[in-house]
Amino acid sequence: MNKRGLIFLTTSLLFILACNASAASTPELNLLATLSASTPRSGKPTAAAVLTPTSAFNFPTSIPSTFSAPTSASTMQPKGQIVFTCQIYKTQGVDQICIVNADGTGFRRLTTDDGKKHYYPSLAPDGKSVVYAAFREANIFEIYEMHLAAAAATQLTNKLGNLNAPEISPDGKFIVFKMWNPKLNKDIMEIMERNGKNVERFTKIAGWDPTWSPDGQSILFASDVGGTVQLYSSLLDGTNLHRISALPSMRGRSDWSPDGKYIATYAGEAWKHEAYIMDANGLNARVISPVGGNSQGPSFSPDGQWIAFTAYFDHYGDENGCEIYILRVDGSDLRRLTNNDYCDYQPRWGP
Repeated sequence: MNKRGLIFLTTSLLFILACNASAASTPELNLLATLSASTPRSGKPTAAAVLTPTSAFNFPTSIPSTFSAPTSASTMQPKGQIVFTCQIYKTQGVDQICIVNADGTGFRRLTTDDGKKHYYPSLAPDGKSVVYAAFREANIFEIYEMHLAAAAATQLTNKLGNLNAPEISPDGKFIVFKMWNPKLNKDIMEIMERNGKNVERFTKIAGWDPTWSPDGQSILFASDVGGTVQLYSSLLDGTNLHRISALPSMRGRSDWSPDGKYIATYAGEAWKHEAYIMDANGLNARVISPVGGNSQGPSFSPDGQWIAFTAYFDHYGDENGCEIYILRVDGSDLRRLTNNDYCDYQPRWGP
């Protein structure tokens, strides 16, 4: 081959390699956030979702060293109870409330009305009762508190509207919850006394999935006030409002660590959700869940060493396949707590 032919061949090969490199570049992420709160996704994922599960922003799945459990805590076993929504009839219209011990024992159903939807449960700070929302009539859900020892539920609200996500304050005196406001055409959040009296709106912006700070002075919640769904926090009087997170395709369900230093949440496109842990100010967000399980709705254990969440690791792509899992905050020791042929979701850990 003469010199001119060699130059032409070399130039052609370089051009082909450059084209291939350009075609293999990573596409831009879809930052359109979904507006619905933490519920199982219906339908099945596409083949691409099964074959190429990804984490939002391509964050590393390893947790920063600040999340490593101390040596003394690494051998501690999970304690307390986890309450959750159990879809025993395989339809959201008649969801029930169930509970299980953190070691996987003691699974039982708490609610007994087969014809009504029950969801968004959370345990009281003392672990003796559960609050949740249940259907009453069209566009009306009520908040109930069930005392576990007596298995008796008390209705706390009376025709306020479509309510969900109740949570009792750390001092046990108040309940924060979400309510749909038809006049404003948006979700708002209210705080009432533990007995259901003196309901007041604590912030003027739209929001949902509220949760108390460990000191009871602030509320963490999801809102699309900035255009896309992100986490915000506010004092109880609605002041000191500021955005916490900066993740794509967020939905809402989140939790504060018991020491107030960290926040757990989840984000990602349909069937590609991952659970995250971040500093309380929103920095250093990292994926905590093993990638590819469509992980959702994380909740810290009372000792801050574990995370409970919903995922589809064992039945990926099955709309009835979500189970309750736990793992340590360093991302190790994944365990499945439930094993049913229906969906178990919206876990909340308590003592």
